[in-house]
Amino acid sequence: MDFKWLEDFLSLAETHSFSRSAEIRGVTQSAFSRRIRALEDWLGAELLSRDSYPVMLTEEGRAFRETAEEAVRMIQTRRAEFRSRARQGGPEISLTALHSLTVTFLPHWLMQLQEVIGPVASRLKPENFDRCLIALTEGGYDFFLTFHHPQVRIPLEPEVYPHLVVGQDSLVAVARPGRVALWGDRMPLLAYSRGSFLGALARIAQAQPGAPTVYVTHTNESSMAEAMKSMAVEGHGIVWLPRGLVIGDIAAGRLEVVAPELPMEIRLYRNAARARALPSRVWAAAGQLADGYAKSE
Repeated sequence: MDFKWLEDFLSLAETHSFSRSAEIRGVTQSAFSRRIRALEDWLGAELLSRDSYPVMLTEEGRAFRETAEEAVRMIQTRRAEFRSRARQGGPEISLTALHSLTVTFLPHWLMQLQEVIGPVASRLKPENFDRCLIALTEGGYDFFLTFHHPQVRIPLEPEVYPHLVVGQDSLVAVARPGRVALWGDRMPLLAYSRGSFLGALARIAQAQPGAPTVYVTHTNESSMAEAMKSMAVEGHGIVWLPRGLVIGDIAAGRLEVVAPELPMEIRLYRNAARARALPSRVWAAAGQLADGYAKSE
């Protein structure tokens, strides 16, 4: 059983609305529904009456709610104790970030931060977009590093989770050199899993004028951009990837660009409720770097 299923269920017991709870939990409604169903399957009991609106708990659901509340309370209390002990070794910032950004943008950006404020201890959680949102809003993380495009909504209230634009990247369609001539008018596409963040960006990019005609030949259920890149290098098809992830492969001739690019921002979100001294210093330094970056554009 996944611990977040309990938190999902408690949210639904509070709101009585799949759509509202999905928004609060920072996931799509379909993903949220799957997680509730997975919890019911694991327990072997129907927790919800889906025939009514608003959604109501069954008798088993009402009984399990007390158990879930106690379990979540005990686990969160113990987790807070463990983290408090770990922090006694010195202050640190906690970041969650999209996988691809942890291997492209983040290392250099952290070095720039340290040039401004000195050495900074950090704790990093690379995740997919939905889990990054949960880590920021519910998991006790200070910052969230992500891509942004105006056509893909990020469900974070700006007053609670302000952001800085700390960089720029683009989504680029790449393929192994020489493959396009072999494929002709229809190219095999390496697709992201349904509901993934990069998948949503890729659909926007694919709809642009000048994008190639494609058909899906492979879907990566983990939505790991690094794995998709390996497939493209081997010649399996074209894939939309952050340019920062493939810039070396393009320069080395392992991949070539085959379509117009989709510009993206790199955003740093902050959990403003976590107003500790070190995250506040990091936020101020990140703002200085962002201002300098904006002036250089």
